[in-house]
Amino acid sequence: MNETSERTTSASEDAAKGARTLTGQVVSNKMNKTITVAIERVLRHPTYGKYVRRTTKLLAHDETNQAREGDTVTISPCRPLSRRKSWRLVAVLERAGER
Repeated sequence: MNETSERTTSASEDAAKGARTLTGQVVSNKMNKTITVAIERVLRHPTYGKYVRRTTKLLAHDETNQAREGDTVTISPCRPLSRRKSWRLVAVLERAGER
């Protein structure tokens, strides 16, 4: 059997195997082949008990420049592609104009 063909997998196959994925909204697509994704999470304040919204911005690789501002996307971790970019776009879940 050819071992190299077994190791090569696409982004959608990695997501199907249970690789860690995050869902967020595209905040910027001004860079070439790179998007900025805002991941929002809600956590409880340790002292006051109020739920607080926290946002993390991650840079993700978009090979075909298909994601646009406002789109809801799924990203998955990959090897570091630059100083801040170590995520890649898996799928565009919802377009900005379709809401």
